[in-house]
Amino acid sequence: MRRLLQAMIVMLVVALLAFTLFRFVGDPINQMVGIETSIEEREALRERLGLNDPIPVQFARFIQSAVQFDFGTSYQFRQPVSDLFLKRIPATLELSFASAVFALVVGIPMGIYAGLNRESWVSKVFLSVSLVGISLPTFFIGILLIFFFSVNLQWLPSFGRGEVVEIGSWWTTGFLTASGLKALILPSITLGLYQMTLIMRLIRAEMLEVIRTDYIKFARARGLPDRLVHFRHALKNTLVPVITITGLQLGAIIAFATITETVFQWPGMGLMFLQAVQNVDIPIMSAYLLLTAFLFVSINFVVDILYFLIDPRLRIERA
Repeated sequence: MRRLLQAMIVMLVVALLAFTLFRFVGDPINQMVGIETSIEEREALRERLGLNDPIPVQFARFIQSAVQFDFGTSYQFRQPVSDLFLKRIPATLELSFASAVFALVVGIPMGIYAGLNRESWVSKVFLSVSLVGISLPTFFIGILLIFFFSVNLQWLPSFGRGEVVEIGSWWTTGFLTASGLKALILPSITLGLYQMTLIMRLIRAEMLEVIRTDYIKFARARGLPDRLVHFRHALKNTLVPVITITGLQLGAIIAFATITETVFQWPGMGLMFLQAVQNVDIPIMSAYLLLTAFLFVSINFVVDILYFLIDPRLRIERA
């Protein structure tokens, strides 16, 4: 209950920031009318949109509508913002899911191997790759992948989502088509490479620290096999900080997919957000910030709950 109360306070503060910052970025009326529109028509439109109401009234109306998933009408597309997000959420979540799977499936084994075999040449190669993944910016990695695999080799598409299949009234997926899977490879690697290298280096550092502890030495002295010592005792005790970073990084994948979606022209929420910034489309900008904050808060809440499931010390301290 305390975590839920904290999450509600955080969302309220983010809503205030979204309302305060984006309400005064440019004049949305200029984006909705032409240069031939008279001053009287502009004022009538401003009154109809409620932009002349007092700030507390506008904020209260903003909160009430956001709770109902109603973010108003887009100034650019002249459509409800909630409908626009429903069309693009599947693309962003699909890309984020593929990136997270790539980061976890590749990063965790690399980190375990590098931690248990720190002097091997393979571990040094892994560390070199991780330095490249952390140092290079996301857009540059995407451009390099496009240059090699799309332009030179012509193996994979360089933009778009490929062919998608409709599931239900609003969900679409590319997992069920060959072109959709091919279009997903490059952007998912681009988006998940930084998280993969971060997870790998974190697990390596935790493994190096844990295998020097007394209880690991005691487990070896009892004659337990290395596989049991490494994966049941050592790896399990590295999961608490790993879950913390991994949970936040999963939120970051969704929030910061904007650059990757722009490079690959992926039709998700991030690309629409950038277009909204260019056109001062305040409802879309506010909705994107609120949805991103909600995802971060939700993931952080799940991480807090997982602490008590993994680390028995926290349950003992709480008791």
